[in-house]
Amino acid sequence: MKLGILGGSGLGSIPGLEGRWRPVPTPWGLPSDLILEGSLAGIAVAFLPRHGRGHRLLPSEIPARANVAALKMLGCTAVLSVSAVGSFREDLPPGHVALVEQIVDETRGRPSSFFGDGIVAHVSLADPVASDLVDRVAAAARAAAIPVSRGATYVAIEGPRFATRAESRARRAAGIDVVGMTAMPEAALCREAELAYALVALVTDLDSWSAATVTTADVLEVIAGNRAKAGALVAATAAELGRNPLPLPSAQGWERALDGAIVTERAHWPPAALDRLRLLAPRLFA
Repeated sequence: MKLGILGGSGLGSIPGLEGRWRPVPTPWGLPSDLILEGSLAGIAVAFLPRHGRGHRLLPSEIPARANVAALKMLGCTAVLSVSAVGSFREDLPPGHVALVEQIVDETRGRPSSFFGDGIVAHVSLADPVASDLVDRVAAAARAAAIPVSRGATYVAIEGPRFATRAESRARRAAGIDVVGMTAMPEAALCREAELAYALVALVTDLDSWSAATVTTADVLEVIAGNRAKAGALVAATAAELGRNPLPLPSAQGWERALDGAIVTERAHWPPAALDRLRLLAPRLFA
């Protein structure tokens, strides 16, 4: 297998990963940056800094379709996303690691599908992460002695501003656990691309529901402390996947997510849309 890694705030590089940075143009444009291809703990990986090296892109500026398409075109079958988040729970304090299970999408206007322009598909996203991949991340965390919590619900907000206290308290009251700005449409696009997806959420703050006021300086300080932990967990996950590859068929059926999802009759598929999708899902569009 080949593991795609989307590094967010706090994971601009991965210790031990060496290789070649290369451009990967896609039918949906260029990804956030060049992609580093190499090996980590014995498996092939492709690393892409989600905000670009130097953190140049706002969350709403991230070319999510190009990012996911580039990883798929490079042969990745799974994507490990690493993101900084705020927390709505006292038992998920700054410095903690949460493994996300569910996602609420509050983003607005971001291109959110590879489909359209004449071909319509509706994938199921009832379970937006691949539980088999999350199992491997949890096992890797145990092996690396990194405490993690499973089962978190993540809300994706538009950003780039942090929340008002009213917004934060409403999300906390709704039972949401963590907040970030990048998991959507990323998770949905991975499902459309028939990729396993898991989200590692690195808590940086308690958001604004608490008495404290969230500042960028405070967040960056915690991110710096999380950097080594994130790198160790990614490397341990690669090693775990080398020992224990993902089973097929999968629990969520991510590897065949497009089966039955395409509603446009084949005779009506426009050639231009077909050419784009062929690179994404050759088993269906070749």
